[in-house]
Amino acid sequence: MTMLHDDARQTGRCPVAHGFDVMSDAYYRDPAAHLAEVRDATPVFWFEALHGWAVTRREDALMVLGDWQTFSSAGNTAADVPEKYRDVYPPELVSNMILAQDPPRHTDTRRIAQRGFLKERIDRLQPEIEARAHRIIDRFEANGSGNLIADYCLELTTQTIMALLDLDYDKEGMLRQLRDDLFAVIASAHEEMPDDVRLALWDRFVAANMELRKIIEARRHSDADDLISVMSSAKNDDGSWAMDTARIGLHISEFAAAGTDTTAQAMANAVIFLAQHPDALQDALAEPDLWPRVFEETVRRRVSSTFTSRRATRDVTIAGVHIPAGDMIHVALTSANTDPEHYDRPFEFDIHRSDPTDHLAFSTGRHTCLGNPLARVQGATGLKVLFERLPSLRPVDADELDFLRMALLPVRRTLSVTWDVRDIERQKERTVRTLNLRVLARREAADGVVEITLGHPDGGELPRWKAGAHIDVHVPAGEAEPLVRQYSLCEDPAERRTYRIGVLREVAGRGGSAAIHDSVDVGATITVSWPRNNFRLTPAPRYLFIAGGIGITPILAMIREAERSGADWELVYGGRSRSSMAFLDELSAYGDRVRIVPQDESGLLDLATLLEIVRGDTLVYCCGPEPLLRAVEERTAHWPKDSLRLERFAPKVIERSHPDTPFEVEFAASGVRVQVGAEESILDAAARAGLPVISSCRNGTCGTCETRIVAGRADHRDSILTGAEQDANATMMTCVSRAAPGCARLVLDR
Repeated sequence: MTMLHDDARQTGRCPVAHGFDVMSDAYYRDPAAHLAEVRDATPVFWFEALHGWAVTRREDALMVLGDWQTFSSAGNTAADVPEKYRDVYPPELVSNMILAQDPPRHTDTRRIAQRGFLKERIDRLQPEIEARAHRIIDRFEANGSGNLIADYCLELTTQTIMALLDLDYDKEGMLRQLRDDLFAVIASAHEEMPDDVRLALWDRFVAANMELRKIIEARRHSDADDLISVMSSAKNDDGSWAMDTARIGLHISEFAAAGTDTTAQAMANAVIFLAQHPDALQDALAEPDLWPRVFEETVRRRVSSTFTSRRATRDVTIAGVHIPAGDMIHVALTSANTDPEHYDRPFEFDIHRSDPTDHLAFSTGRHTCLGNPLARVQGATGLKVLFERLPSLRPVDADELDFLRMALLPVRRTLSVTWDVRDIERQKERTVRTLNLRVLARREAADGVVEITLGHPDGGELPRWKAGAHIDVHVPAGEAEPLVRQYSLCEDPAERRTYRIGVLREVAGRGGSAAIHDSVDVGATITVSWPRNNFRLTPAPRYLFIAGGIGITPILAMIREAERSGADWELVYGGRSRSSMAFLDELSAYGDRVRIVPQDESGLLDLATLLEIVRGDTLVYCCGPEPLLRAVEERTAHWPKDSLRLERFAPKVIERSHPDTPFEVEFAASGVRVQVGAEESILDAAARAGLPVISSCRNGTCGTCETRIVAGRADHRDSILTGAEQDANATMMTCVSRAAPGCARLVLDR
């Protein structure tokens, strides 16, 4: 291809570093170590592959990066735009990339874009980054192996940029195209590229930019703080737009590329370093506040972008080497970050360095990476979530050398990793897994009952569940902590892309249901837990379902499952009136197997007659208000043990015949022993001792804290375990249950 600035491509410059080769395996295995081999003898050398000078020492790097008048950024992006695109993408537009600007234009551009990277904005984004990281891992965790770059690192950084730009998932293809192609466009200014490859690159790059420009125009009058809106709505003092659409598109393209590949490479490099330094990994797992240090030490030790470039505006001498005006200078950031003149033990990976941010990975001075706050948050968050979920994850081969071999930015394409799939169950014992879902539909299912349909914004499948499962819904509560309430799933379990719940407005409730009714509308985003099941449908030839009011919700899914299994079943459904009874339209399809009993028409359910005759092949499932549950318990007392299964979201009343007393609990997995006071729960005592605990309802109705009993007997006070399960004494709910009278010590699994 035709290159601009041919005067920078002279050959025969001296000195050269004969041992340095940017196409060698040594360079891609460890750029810093490869540069160190030539740094002492030739701290500045002619770098023919990039037609410029390489500067390797930190002191010289700081001089070049700190003097924009002598070392200009203006020559960084002199790509030759194909003729067919010069009307929509003129060459002078490419030369206006932020990394190719000098003051005062660079100052103005940075001032506008900086608002999109303010600390408070990035801090607000962190929970979304964490949620998206979990969503990505959900997809591949059961595989046990994979390519970490493609499966996780690039996925997360792309999702993060989408969130920063406030782009919905239907724009993911466009953003990926910009991400993948921009660095190749930049590299084409310095490296040879066949004409057919160059034309195909520009075809894709311009098409994606045209789509982006439409979004920019649509946000010209937005007052939102996403990066596109911030740059699109910025105005000059005279009221004119601060930037034209094409330029904003160019800068957003830069952010899309710089914010994805570089951080993805850094996370992959961190995984390799942690595999080589297991003590550092264990420290970070034990102290999550260390993950930012892991990220900082990774980018110090191996910068994702090996070089940053400048052009000499006058003749200069660096380290005794004469550099003529007009020559390109490539500052080796990775070499400056391991300069022994500045760093103690420069090649050691040490996450406990006294000043972890003392490096040039994000450059310095006016051209300090604008997106470094985002990179630091998403890098640390991505590593934290990855290893909390899959702590056994390790590279198959740390020396794997599948790179896109570009001198400026060595792009690792593959990092093969494996992990123990038993990490999945172990992690579930430590944290409640959540999803950020969108409200897809809302309708009034009955008087006082709203039906909410939820789906993931990416349109993908949701975690599997079985009839009887419920989710914890984190109900927004203004500035206060969200309220957590449990609601049964009433969708068909075979439907993988949506969850559906029915919510009764509890007039005398604690405010959760009222908040859903009043503030959760279509389009809202709401956090829910993964489905959890304490009301499982056990296989049986026949079922009797009894529902009262909103208790119909789990029964709906059970009916569908019973139908698929070929079991015989009947439903008796009671409520105050037909207008207050939800989902009657769906139930009408089942004909006379469903008996509707509105109280204002037929009185209360005739449980005495319904349950008088024992049917040995039948399981009774009942959900509804507490008076109904107690009545069904009484009327089935003569049935075989465990014929009755109940679902309670309010704790049953426990009648105590003795005062609570202190007792000791030993947690077998850790060996920690705690004294549980008379007025505290096992859960609280464990948390006080610094042990990881998970909980949700704290009243024995959700099952989150269920723990295996190793030794001792429990006084079961939950509303979940059946009588037989409580008698078996295999597990207990640590939020409400205690040691049985006379048992001074319990041994629990965790």
